[in-house]
Amino acid sequence: MAIAISVQNLDHYFGQGQLRKQVLFDVNLEINAGEIVIMTGPSGSGKTTLLTLVGGLRSAQSGSLQVLGQELCGASAQQLTRARKQHGYIFQAHNLHGSLTALQNVKMGLELHQELSLSEMKARSKAMLEHVGLGERINYYPDDLSGGQKQRVAIARALVSHPKLVLADEPTAALDSKSGRDVVNLMQNLAKEQGCTILLVTHDNRILDVADRIVHMEDGILKRNSAASAGLSCSTYNLHN
Repeated sequence: MAIAISVQNLDHYFGQGQLRKQVLFDVNLEINAGEIVIMTGPSGSGKTTLLTLVGGLRSAQSGSLQVLGQELCGASAQQLTRARKQHGYIFQAHNLHGSLTALQNVKMGLELHQELSLSEMKARSKAMLEHVGLGERINYYPDDLSGGQKQRVAIARALVSHPKLVLADEPTAALDSKSGRDVVNLMQNLAKEQGCTILLVTHDNRILDVADRIVHMEDGILKRNSAASAGLSCSTYNLHN
């Protein structure tokens, strides 16, 4: 099976000189193509840092980080931009532009794809909004949408480019139980239809059952790697030999 993400002996630091602080310690992780992996752990444990490194939002400093076959450790800004064209990113907050309609927000997910015409971008964005159940709200502004609907727009924006990798940072944090479940099920179904890999960071124990595998981060160390079934983890073992 193809490997979508391969992390080996990854360290990461913030700051310089005496203020330099290590935030990730010898992280090792492999995620297969098409796999849904959930990463749990307390606030400040390094989950979002690892997610942003995998997503090419910052350059990895030490070790190896291969995403979809491309080494991102020490990558240039141009290389990271090219890598991001293959990713869909869903943030904790929906991060929609309030002055843009749902359709215009989703179209932003295609901005890096200059091979598409404007009409193609609009058609694909409309189709994705219809797919997430917002076909009648494509011209609504974020202020006119509920929290769950806003997050659906964010999911549509992340998936409209048919990415090979979807990264999600606490996508249910601002949602009630039903909306959170609906959003995660939607993300799972759409991603499976498109055959992409999902790495999802969450504190929400109610959605763990969507994962093929659960990993746990604590104090910058990846603690365990578990199979997931019906929301329960089993076969716990240490990633670090």
